[in-house]
Amino acid sequence: MAADSEPESEVFEITDFTTASEWERFISKIEEVLNDWKLIGNSLGKPLEKGIFTSGTWEEKSDEISFADFKFSITHHYLVQESPDKEGKDEVLEDLIPQSMQDLLCMNNDFPPRAHCLVRWYGLREFVVIAPAANNDAVLSESKCNLLLSSVSVALGNTGCQVPLFVQIHHKWRRTYVGECQGPGVRTDFEMVHLRKVPNQYTHLSGLLDIFKSKIGCTLTPLPPVSIAIRFTYVLQDWQQYFWPQQPPDIDALVGGEVGGLEFGKLPFGACEDPISELHLATTWPHLTEGIIVDNDVYSDLDPIQAPHWSVRVRKADNPQCLLGDFVTEFFKICRRKESTDEILGRSTFEEEGREVADITHALSKLTEPAPVPIHKLSVSNMVHTAKKKIRKQRGVEESPLNNDVLNTILLFLFPDAASEKPLDGTSSTDNSNPPLESEEYNLYNQFKSAPSDSLTYKLALCLCMINFYHGGLKGVAHLWQEFVLEMRFRWENNFLIPGLASGPPDLRCCLLHQKLQMLNCCIERKKARDEGRKTSPSDNVTNTYSGDAGKSGDHLGPDNLKDMDKEKGEVGKSWDSWSDSEEEFFECLSDTEELKGNGQESGKKGGPKEMASLKPEGRLHQHGKLTLLHNGEPLYIPVTQEPAPMTEDLLEEQSEVLAKLGTSAEGAHLRARMQSACLLSDMESFKAANPGCFLEDFVRWYSPRDYIEEEVIDEKGNMVLKGELSARMKIPSNMWVEAWETAKPIPARRQRRLFDDTREAEKVLHYLAVQKPADLARHLLPCVIHAAILKVKEEESLENISSVKKIIKQIISHSSKVLHFPNPEDKKLEEIIHQITNVEAIIARARSLKAKFGTEKCEQEEEKEDLERFVSCLLEQPEVLVVGAGRGHAGSIIHKLFVNAQRAAAMAPPEEDLKRMVPPEERRQNLAADFPPAAGRELILRTTVPRPAPYSRALPQRMYSVLTKEDFRLAGAFSSDTSFF
Repeated sequence: MAADSEPESEVFEITDFTTASEWERFISKIEEVLNDWKLIGNSLGKPLEKGIFTSGTWEEKSDEISFADFKFSITHHYLVQESPDKEGKDEVLEDLIPQSMQDLLCMNNDFPPRAHCLVRWYGLREFVVIAPAANNDAVLSESKCNLLLSSVSVALGNTGCQVPLFVQIHHKWRRTYVGECQGPGVRTDFEMVHLRKVPNQYTHLSGLLDIFKSKIGCTLTPLPPVSIAIRFTYVLQDWQQYFWPQQPPDIDALVGGEVGGLEFGKLPFGACEDPISELHLATTWPHLTEGIIVDNDVYSDLDPIQAPHWSVRVRKADNPQCLLGDFVTEFFKICRRKESTDEILGRSTFEEEGREVADITHALSKLTEPAPVPIHKLSVSNMVHTAKKKIRKQRGVEESPLNNDVLNTILLFLFPDAASEKPLDGTSSTDNSNPPLESEEYNLYNQFKSAPSDSLTYKLALCLCMINFYHGGLKGVAHLWQEFVLEMRFRWENNFLIPGLASGPPDLRCCLLHQKLQMLNCCIERKKARDEGRKTSPSDNVTNTYSGDAGKSGDHLGPDNLKDMDKEKGEVGKSWDSWSDSEEEFFECLSDTEELKGNGQESGKKGGPKEMASLKPEGRLHQHGKLTLLHNGEPLYIPVTQEPAPMTEDLLEEQSEVLAKLGTSAEGAHLRARMQSACLLSDMESFKAANPGCFLEDFVRWYSPRDYIEEEVIDEKGNMVLKGELSARMKIPSNMWVEAWETAKPIPARRQRRLFDDTREAEKVLHYLAVQKPADLARHLLPCVIHAAILKVKEEESLENISSVKKIIKQIISHSSKVLHFPNPEDKKLEEIIHQITNVEAIIARARSLKAKFGTEKCEQEEEKEDLERFVSCLLEQPEVLVVGAGRGHAGSIIHKLFVNAQRAAAMAPPEEDLKRMVPPEERRQNLAADFPPAAGRELILRTTVPRPAPYSRALPQRMYSVLTKEDFRLAGAFSSDTSFF
C-alpha cells in the first residue's frame, strides 16, 4: 500500500495564471458600471451658462463594488442638461479634447455658492467618485492609493470613458481626492494637497504662481499668460449698534391683563436671539492677468472696496429659540404626561360640600324645605369661592400654583359676563378683533377640527398654553382646569349660560371638548326655560305651549321671540319641560292619562277618528297655511314638538355601535328601526293632540310632503279634482310609520316623556370634564393651539410679505387638516407640524433681523427702499446674492458701514498692552487702519493653456485652485499632458 501511494505524492499542483485576480475583478466591475451608465465615448454638451451650477439640477447614481472584501461605493454626479443638437454628429473630430478638459478653462461658474466640492475646485459638470462604502473606512497607505489609481487608469483606458474618475483617499472629513481623465491622446491628472498649517510663502498670489509654473514645467519663453480669478471672503459676526429687536417677555406684567407684553388670547411671536449669526461678504476679481496686480508678502493691490464684484450670504443661527414654537412645543409635552389632576394638586379637590357641614341634622330639613333656585349676581368671587376654600384647606395660599390676581384675570378673560352687573341674556360674547365670520381664517376650524377663534374653547386653549409656559407649568394647567370645571358646575346649578359658544346643538366640525361645552349649554338652556316656565304660569289649562326650541319648521325660537308670539295670541306660554320634574304636574299627568284610557286610547285602538275628534286640541303652535284635515275639513295645526336630543360625536359613535350590534336579521332590523323612531313617535303624539280626528295621511302631508302623492283626476261629474295617496314606501306591510301611528296616543309634547334628559346629560358632561387628565385636555385642545399658531404666523407674515412663506403656510394648513381631522393623530406627525410652524417663525424673524440691520425703514427714497427690500428678501431665499454696484452701491455702502463699525469696536476692545502682545506691529498698524478684518477665506483659481510635457506637445488646459483659511490650506490641481507626443 505504501508503494502504491508514493507516485501520488509526487503529483504537483499546477497554478493557472489565466484565472482573474482580485485586482482584475475590481477593474472589471468598474468597467461594467461605466458601461451600464453609458459613460463610454465623448459626449459633448453645450457651453456652460453663467450660474448654471447653482440654478441647475444635479443628480447622482450610485452602485456598490468591492475589492476583495473591502467595499466601495461608486457614484456618478452630473448636471442635468438638454442634449445638444445631433446635427454634425457624424463628423466626429478625433483631436477634440474631452468635455471636462474644456470645462477646466470655463470662467462662467467660478466660486459657485452651493455645489459639490469637486465642482467648486475643478469646475466640472460631470464626474464619477469611488469612495469607501463605510463612513469609518479610509484608504490611508500610499501603496493602496496607487493601486486604486492604476485600477482607474486601466478601466478608463479599456472602456474609452472620457468622464473624470476620482478616488477618495484619507479620512472622509479631509475631502481629499485624486483622479484621472483620459481622452484620445490626452490625459488629465487631478492632484491635491491638504495642510493644516499654511507655509508663509504660499499665503499670497506670487507664491502660488510660482507653484503653478513649476508644476506645469513649461520651457516656452515667454510663458503663455496665466488667467487669475480671486475671491476674498470677510465675515461679520459683531452687529454693533444693531440690537436684536425682540423684547424679552415681561412675566410680571400679567396682572394688568397682559403676559409678557401680550394680551390674553394673543400668542407671542419672534426669536429670543438674533436668528442671523454671521454675514459673509465675498469680494471677487473674476478676470485678472499676471502682470496687472501685485500681491506679495509686502504689498497687495487687492483692496475689497475696489473689487468689481461683491456678493453676500448670511449664516443662519442653528435652531434659534422662537417664542411661538416654544409655546406650542411645551404645551404638546403635556400630552405625554400620565398624572391626573388630583395627583398633581394633591388630595381630591372635588369633595362633597356636605363634608364641610359639621351638623348632620341639617340634612333632613334641607330635603323637606322648599328651596327656591338661587340666582346670585355673577362675579369672580362667586365663581371661585368654592374652589378657593378647598384649595386653602389642602395647601397654603402661597403654595397655590396660580395666585389670585392671575387666576381672576384669566377667569374674567374667559367669562367676560362675570364683570357685568346686568342679568345674563345668554348671548354669546364676540370679540371685535376676530376675523369676519365668513372669512377663510375664521373657518380654518372646520379643517383642523378645533374651535372658532372667538369661542370659549379656543380662549381656554390659549390661556392654558400661556399658564403652562409662564405660570406654574403642569400644576398651573391642572389648577386652572379645576377652576374651569367648578365654574361649569356653578353655571349649570345657577342657570347661567356659558359665554363664547354658538347656540344650538353641538357642532360636530369642532373638537370633542367644544362639543361637550355646547352640550352643557343646551342643558342649561332647557333647564333655564323649564325654571322660567315654572315661574311664568302655574296653570295647566293652556292650549298653546312652547318649548325652548319648538317647531318642526326649523325655527329656533328664543325666549324673547316666544314671549312676543304669546302676546300676539293673547295666551301665556308654558314650557313642556316644566311638566316633567315637579310633583304637581306629575299628578295632573296621571289624571290626563287615565282620562285618555277611557276615550282616546280605546278609540285609537279601534281606529275611529270620530271619537278622537271629540277630544280637546292641545299643544298647537300655529295653523299650517291653508292645509286642512282630509276627513273633517278642520284647519291643520302644526304642533309644539320636542326637539331631537343633541348629540356629541362620542355619543353618536356609541349609538351607532349599539345599532350595529343588533345585526342584520329581520328582528334586529325591526328593533333598530324602533330605536331610531323615538322622535317620530313623539311628533306623531304631538300631532294627534293638536289635530283631533286626524289620520296618518294628514301627518305625512306635514311631516314628509314627498310621501304624499297628489294627482289630478276626473270625478264622476266630470270635474277635475286633486286626489292624493301615500307613497309606495308608506304602503309597505308592517311599515314603521304605520306601526308608530297606531301606537301613538294623542299626548301633547309637554306631557310626553322627554327625549332629552338635560339633567342626566349635564351631569355626564360635568363628570367627563372632571375626570380629564391634563394630558387628555392637551390632546383635546392641541388642534386649537395649532390653529391659533397658524393664524399668528399668517398675521405676522402679512406684515412682511414674504412669498416663499405664503407657500409654506399653505402647505402647513393642508398637512395639518389631514393630520388633525382624524382622532388620535400620531405624535410624530404632530411634531412635524409644530416643527414646520417654528421654521416659518424663524424665517419671518430672519427677515425682520435683516431689515433692522440694513435699515430698510430709514430709507428716504422710495426706489432705494424697494431695492433694499428686494435685496433682503433675496438674502433669505437664495444661497448668495450679488450686490448691485459692489462697494459703491447703496447696499454695498451699508455693508461697508457695518464692517467699519465692527472694526472700530474690535480695535477699542482689547487694552493696548494686550494688543502689542498678541499682534505684530506691522499687522497691528494695518488692521487698525483697515475697514475690513483679515479675510477669513482666500480663494484663487489659476488657468493657462500650455504644451506639456514637451514644447512640441499639444497645448492643453492647466488649472490650479487654492483656498486658504485660518486652519486649512488646500491646493487642487488639474494638469493635462499629451500622451501621443511626449
